[in-house]
Amino acid sequence: MVKANANDKQTVVSILSKSFNENRSVNYVLRRDSSRESRLKKLMEYSFDYCSNFGEVFLSEDRKACALIVLPDKRKTNFKSIYLDLKLALTCVGLANLGKVMKRESKIKSLHPKTPMYYLWFIGVDPDVQNKGLGSKLLKQLIERGKELSRPIYLETSTPKNLPWYEKFGFSVYNVLDDFGYRLFCLKAEN
Repeated sequence: MVKANANDKQTVVSILSKSFNENRSVNYVLRRDSSRESRLKKLMEYSFDYCSNFGEVFLSEDRKACALIVLPDKRKTNFKSIYLDLKLALTCVGLANLGKVMKRESKIKSLHPKTPMYYLWFIGVDPDVQNKGLGSKLLKQLIERGKELSRPIYLETSTPKNLPWYEKFGFSVYNVLDDFGYRLFCLKAEN
């Protein structure tokens, strides 16, 4: 895997927008109207910018898979973070959805450890090349990166069929949230 930089932003946004188009958790966040596809891209742009500032962004060597990592202890409230959050609220979430999205994020964060962790926010593979091992290879590299940093890895998925895949790599479900009209599985892997 390679660290992504600003020049890779549109590649990452494209992979994630295609990979998460039907994802229940992602669609829970987006304002539902005729601009949903544009909002999805803006959400992924926000996610790229957020992780570039407060975590890490990786691409597979062939640039067909990517992962966005948050290092929560690195997040600082500053002009940039406030700007990103306001932009997200206004362009993606919408003021009507803001309360429910903030409530969901608060529930998720309350389950996270208070010690440094490696938070796998997104991992995606271009749908045209899925099921060829790219995601598995990238996840193995992310697990190694988490070990290098001595941080447990946390993630959530709203896609039940992904659970066996994560479990194959040592993740286990430690909680299930069922408050949002879909089930959100909370997973972790200790290093």
